[in-house]
Amino acid sequence: MMSRPEVDSITGRWAGVGPEGSEAAVDPSVEYEADAWAPVRPRAGATPAGCVLFVDGVQRIDARIWATGDRTGEETRQGVCASWAAGVVRCGEGRARVVAAEVRRGVLLPGDPAGPIVTRHGDYQPYPVPDSSGDPISQALGRARGDLEGRVAVTAMGADRGPTGAAAGELLVVDGPLGDRRHIPGAVGYVKTHHVSYLPADLQRVVTALDAGDRTPLFAIGDRRFRYSWYLRLPGAATHPWWGIVRCEASGDLTRAEAVALADRVTATLPRFASQPHNDPRAPQNLHPIAGLERELRRRLGDPVLLERSLRRAARDAAA
Repeated sequence: MMSRPEVDSITGRWAGVGPEGSEAAVDPSVEYEADAWAPVRPRAGATPAGCVLFVDGVQRIDARIWATGDRTGEETRQGVCASWAAGVVRCGEGRARVVAAEVRRGVLLPGDPAGPIVTRHGDYQPYPVPDSSGDPISQALGRARGDLEGRVAVTAMGADRGPTGAAAGELLVVDGPLGDRRHIPGAVGYVKTHHVSYLPADLQRVVTALDAGDRTPLFAIGDRRFRYSWYLRLPGAATHPWWGIVRCEASGDLTRAEAVALADRVTATLPRFASQPHNDPRAPQNLHPIAGLERELRRRLGDPVLLERSLRRAARDAAA
């Protein structure tokens, strides 16, 4: 089923009714059998979290570089000097504050690792770029940022948390799929963009039928290291069937009852943080705390022009 193309408010691209299908193993019968699927309103006992910790990261390429070895005829390799940052914003008691933030800078170059590049305004340490298909440098940069996000999340949670990873009344939301962050107890993945759909066409119709504040039943993604997932719709005037739809993930280490309770709690909590189109082109999926955290992290990355100049100066000094 196709509809008139609409502009996706997240990606800015023209799109149809939804994303393309995924090849991942999916079990839609975690909460309800597939033939009983319908929009779910959080149970009456589901109360919004009193405090939410949002984890996010940003990245930037400061300069593209070419490296040539000392041996005659050695191939020139292209790489990047990049900066990335991750942080946590805590929203509770009517206020939001950044409780953890870290910045890293690195040289990402395929092949043998390069040495560090020391500049007046920051040192760029070598980071490995494993051989892979596609764009290995971008993949390596994404992994480095994801690792940092996991580190600051654990730092923000502190060592005095219980077995669920969160204090009473708290919720921990990480931007993007859980990935390796599934090891952080109690973490919930928050996926704003939909490159693929994990559901067959008949169950996708349940997704597009969601009202604001509703969610789909839970489904499981993957086999041995599976995770729970569900879609929910944020508030706002929908302009196409997938408008305001986000997907959440929770660790497969939870019991079914724990996952259902967590899905209800997340669905009752996140709508109040939704952004509005008049102040964010990525509304409503780019939640207010995440947008504010991104701005602060980009500020902490430093002036890109100044960093590029310092890298050029370091290159000239090395060649002298």
